[in-house]
Amino acid sequence: MIKAVIFDFDGLIYDTETNEYNVLNEIFQEHGSELPMSVWGKVIGTQAGFNALSFLEEQIGRKVDHDELTKLRRDRFNERMKDEGPLPGVEEYLTAAKKAGLKIGLASSSTYEWVSNHLKNLCLFDYFECIRTSDDVEKVKPDPTLYLEAAKCLGVTPEECLVFEDSANGALAAKRAGMYCVVIPNQVTKDLEFCEVDHRLESMALIELTQLIQKIENQ
Repeated sequence: MIKAVIFDFDGLIYDTETNEYNVLNEIFQEHGSELPMSVWGKVIGTQAGFNALSFLEEQIGRKVDHDELTKLRRDRFNERMKDEGPLPGVEEYLTAAKKAGLKIGLASSSTYEWVSNHLKNLCLFDYFECIRTSDDVEKVKPDPTLYLEAAKCLGVTPEECLVFEDSANGALAAKRAGMYCVVIPNQVTKDLEFCEVDHRLESMALIELTQLIQKIENQ
């Protein structure tokens, strides 16, 4: 029986991932190159130590000004994100989970500062009883520790948790933790190769949370 729902953050609650990729690829194109999704996709949902600007230099065979392009990347990203709200259905799922008496957690490979600041700006922070981020573990997704720590914090077993993810690395972490997993890919992650999960949705807005849980528990 599902007693808790655990959400990823980037690309699942707030679509930072699509905007980040679009900004980066725009910079690559302005330098006569492309950022292949086959390369970028491996980084999504984890911390792979990948340096996009160093990769750009390898692609074009010359040095670029890292400070200048880092600022440009940040400014363009912030401009794109300023009018973004939660992805469709997110707030409805959180409200439904609370109404149903489910525990609500979050597990993200990003930092606590990044996640908490955005959640507060989106007026979603108070929904979460437990937040676990890269600050709490030695290894992030696809390692299962983030999800296991979130379950422990919520006082439930992994088998009682339903995870919502958008990335291949995140889905793999959830399944390695022994949890149910529903993937809701965004524009950047929709073509990635996912492990075997329990369900796939295009949007949380397409099915009510209680119906989804019933469907998964009856599989």
